[in-house]
Amino acid sequence: MDLQLDQKVIVVTGGAAGIGAAIVRAAAAESARPVIVDRCKSDLDAYQIFADLAHPENCKRAVEETLEKFGAIDALVNNAGVNDRVGLERGNPAEYVASLERNLFHYYNMAHYALDALKKSRGAIVNIASKTAVTGQGETSGYASAKGAILALTREWAVELAPYEIRVNAVIPAEVMTEMYRNWLASFPDPERKLEEIVSRIPLGKRMTTADEIASMVIFLVSAKAAHVTGQHVFVDGGYVHLDRALA
Repeated sequence: MDLQLDQKVIVVTGGAAGIGAAIVRAAAAESARPVIVDRCKSDLDAYQIFADLAHPENCKRAVEETLEKFGAIDALVNNAGVNDRVGLERGNPAEYVASLERNLFHYYNMAHYALDALKKSRGAIVNIASKTAVTGQGETSGYASAKGAILALTREWAVELAPYEIRVNAVIPAEVMTEMYRNWLASFPDPERKLEEIVSRIPLGKRMTTADEIASMVIFLVSAKAAHVTGQHVFVDGGYVHLDRALA
């Protein structure tokens, strides 16, 4: 299937590792021109802009540098974030605001500064959310509320930007094996047993979702093959969130 992404400029925040890196690889495989925006160095063969996106001025600079280098932005993939475990009991108001700065505000800021370019290209936005937004997790108020807001913004922007033919969708992962996920597993006394417990509850295949499977959906959504898809929350999770628990 030709996704018609040849030479399209796709900005990926948090593209240096994990799901973001998988999205960058998938974009490159379709002959697109991915731009990594991350504060960490990437080993991928892609143009990178180093930026801490918690600061709005860095979001503005990332967009300006992309346009200076490539002259266009065809898609924005908002992906950067971290499940920082800022809870209601284990946390405080200042930490909660900082969690929103890490996980939510830059989604708005990147879209705001990229908007003129996206209008010119009639481009697309894909927001990476999380199953915590719809299931809860416990002890992660900041991350969960940020991801819930991201789902709301996806629908809001789809409405606001429809007159410009800019499509906006969200992809919702559940259990995806990344380096960050491995580090979380390592915090348990018996990581292997914890992993077995988790995959036993995933209906389709009793396995984790791969980062490449998330990336495939993202790349489809930014492509011309998804030209009439907007305002959608797409779960790529092996049925984890919605299928009957009896299956597990």
